Amino acid sequence: MTKLSFGAHPHLLGFEQLERLVERTAKSSEGYPPFNIEAVAENAYRITLAVAGFRDEDLAITVEDRQLVIRGRQADETEARVFLHRGIAGRAFQRSFVLAEGVDVAGAELEHGLLHIDLRRSVPDAIVQTIPIRTTRQ
Repeated sequence: MTKLSFGAHPHLLGFEQLERLVERTAKSSEGYPPFNIEAVAENAYRITLAVAGFRDEDLAITVEDRQLVIRGRQADETEARVFLHRGIAGRAFQRSFVLAEGVDVAGAELEHGLLHIDLRRSVPDAIVQTIPIRTTRQ
């Protein structure tokens, strides 16, 4: 039996890149830091990451090739501190989300140990295009 990949389906023209995006997303399945994704309006989303202990200067948010990448790295200031128990994770992380075409980052806010990233989808006006048919006359 031949496996037909999603990008090679005959009715999906120009979607070859979609399969690569799905594979890239599947590879980033680490569970830290935990996050929520919510729809806050019809064309607006919010990603919230639990980043307790991180300051805004410890975090970086970039969009690279339609991929939202959040990186966190705390400065090592624990040399003078003696922990009897250390249960709050402070390790470096990188969390990625693939953004659809037309979805852009509207802003980010750090509040009470939660990093909120707002996304907006720009919806184009409905466009109907009529294609003229040329005839070759002999």
